Amino acid sequence: MTSGDSRTRNADLTLRSLGGASTVTGSKHLLEAEGKRILLDCGLFQGVKNLRELNWAPLAVEPRSIDAVVVSHAHLDHTGYLPRLVREGFRGPIVSTEATAAVAAIILRDSARLQERDAAFLNKHKATKHHPALPLYDSEDAERALELFDTHPFGQEFRWPGEGPAVTFHRAGHILGASIVDLMWHGRRIVFTGDLGRYDDPVMFDPDPVPAADYLLMESTYGDRLRDRADPVDTLAEVINATVDRGGTVVIPAFAVGRAQTLLYYLWQLRSAGRLPEIPVYLDSPMAINASDLLRTHLRDHRLPPGVYEGMCAMATYTQEAEESMKISASREPKIVISASGMATGGRILHHLRAFAPDPRNTIMLTGYQVAGTRGRSIAAGERSVRIHGEWVPINAQVANLQMLSAHADADELIRWAGGFQTAPRLVFVVHGEPQPADTLRTRLGHEFGWTATVPRPNQLFSL
Repeated sequence: MTSGDSRTRNADLTLRSLGGASTVTGSKHLLEAEGKRILLDCGLFQGVKNLRELNWAPLAVEPRSIDAVVVSHAHLDHTGYLPRLVREGFRGPIVSTEATAAVAAIILRDSARLQERDAAFLNKHKATKHHPALPLYDSEDAERALELFDTHPFGQEFRWPGEGPAVTFHRAGHILGASIVDLMWHGRRIVFTGDLGRYDDPVMFDPDPVPAADYLLMESTYGDRLRDRADPVDTLAEVINATVDRGGTVVIPAFAVGRAQTLLYYLWQLRSAGRLPEIPVYLDSPMAINASDLLRTHLRDHRLPPGVYEGMCAMATYTQEAEESMKISASREPKIVISASGMATGGRILHHLRAFAPDPRNTIMLTGYQVAGTRGRSIAAGERSVRIHGEWVPINAQVANLQMLSAHADADELIRWAGGFQTAPRLVFVVHGEPQPADTLRTRLGHEFGWTATVPRPNQLFSL
């Protein structure tokens, strides 16, 4: 395949966003040319009910008709639909970096267990309109999806046989293995940002610059906002010390991959400087524990030297078993509890919120983007109660929203990355953002660079 082949160059090439269009979740972008289909990302919809219900709707194309999936990174809203895709007939390959495959193994297995557990709960309590309630996918589907992963290093172009594309992964920062997908197919260069990380992050590398693209798919999670530039170490110290002075506990819903490790790094800095009270720090998430272990096995994918990540991982008490987690919830001694999920949609954090949210001595610390329709979004918005396990739990605890800890580039950082282009793309598709952030970024790209940009509607067809 060469761009000089006129048949290749003139082939019809189309793009449709089957998810991640006018929403911040469910990332799925379909490229199609001459009967072949390539899907960029394959994520779950999360948040409000009408989005979550889309996970159960038939995909716009037959899964078995998709020739390959290219995954930008492993977060659930970018990979969480893969087991369902396999269940419905997809047979691979799933192309990613090595670290993304390793993180996906943790996330997809955990997601499958939650799907199975939720279905079992609904059946046990007869709380379902469908008899029996079924999981979206199960552990066997997750394992079959993981067998299809085909990994490649950063910065090295690889080509599929026949009329497949040439693909290069560039570093995106954000989390271990996260990549910017640079894809050349039928003479056109398509670049997909996935989720861009922050500049000068203490754990992850800066996003790589990309000099050119014919078409750019650009995320816009924080497309309309700037984050607080305050020192996260100072802010953490202030919140933690104030809570401990009240005799309270700091409860931190944290994404198991990325956020939990960054928090441990900052807490390690505080303890090393003598600024952290002598209280226990618990990492109460088996998934986060496993993700922290990946720091040791993927040394080239983060900034931390061995002495640092060994020290920060050693400072926490790790709880694998549910019984240990229950003891943490029962204790009223001051402590720091880091637990998944980051938006309080499920997992052990719900038990800790039930235990600690009603007490004004405690603090709930939010550390990243909260999707609309999640408990985390409700807590961030100041709701006085949230529904957990069928009961309304009062939120009397203090709420601290440390958005500077988010792993997403903010609006200025998105523009900074776009400023690395040496030539303008023909068209920018602003994706993976709620309507206002997406449209704000679209406007800035036009105003500051003169770029033509659009916010795709779900399933809108574009000819490239």
